[in-house]
Amino acid sequence: MTPPIVVHPPSQSGGRRVTAHTESLGTAHRPEDVVEFLRRAGLEPSEIQLDDPNLIEWRGGGPDVWE
Repeated sequence: MTPPIVVHPPSQSGGRRVTAHTESLGTAHRPEDVVEFLRRAGLEPSEIQLDDPNLIEWRGGGPDVWE
């Protein structure tokens, strides 16, 4: 099963695109941005675990890779 959230590899211009089931949530520049996008999508911040592979697929590096 593919996680519903994908954080794409860092772009040349900076930031990482974040999608939910192919819908763009925005471009994150730090882990807190990912949490905010998910909060806006209806998830409770206390339930968001950035290292949960069932929730988020990190492409091109995990939550510590932004460049």
